[in-house]
Amino acid sequence: MDQLSFYSAEARHPRIADLAGLLCGPAQAVGFGRGTAARLSVVVDDEWRARSLVLACADRGVEAELGRSDEGRPLVRTAFRADLTELARHWLRGAVKSVPADFAPDGCALRLWALTAGRLEPGGYLLGLDPHAPETHEPLVAALARSGLPARFIGARAGGPALRVTGKRRIARLAELVGPVPDGAIERTWPLVS
Repeated sequence: MDQLSFYSAEARHPRIADLAGLLCGPAQAVGFGRGTAARLSVVVDDEWRARSLVLACADRGVEAELGRSDEGRPLVRTAFRADLTELARHWLRGAVKSVPADFAPDGCALRLWALTAGRLEPGGYLLGLDPHAPETHEPLVAALARSGLPARFIGARAGGPALRVTGKRRIARLAELVGPVPDGAIERTWPLVS
């Protein structure tokens, strides 16, 4: 298997397909008009996450707006767009979120996943999952393993749902893949090489 690298992944032009990283976490994709348009939306915990995601979308030519959820949390949402339909088609089975069979997140998708729902914990790093799409949890364990980052699923009682990456080498590899700490991020939310 080829080794993934954030830097080699970023050398190419950012792609709309990178936005799959949002869907690994709690983001939702919604289709419209018999598959002629789709939108992505995600509620996040922190303002810096929302601002970083708006910028990441813009880097991919997708305008996203920053708003508030009904609970007052930061919300990032795109307009309905034709260029998001393929991504939505791959991630939806009807209206249900589903991980594509051969999905393996690269550095760009992992960075967006970490921006959406990642956080450090003692002895590891958690990549948050969608609590409303439990059928995506095990496939994402397999997808992360295909990317060379074996992880363990943890449930709500242990701070999840999330995938826990542990071990100094794996955390260092994750840190390499996701790249530098984004502007405004709180360091304990980002994987760092120790």
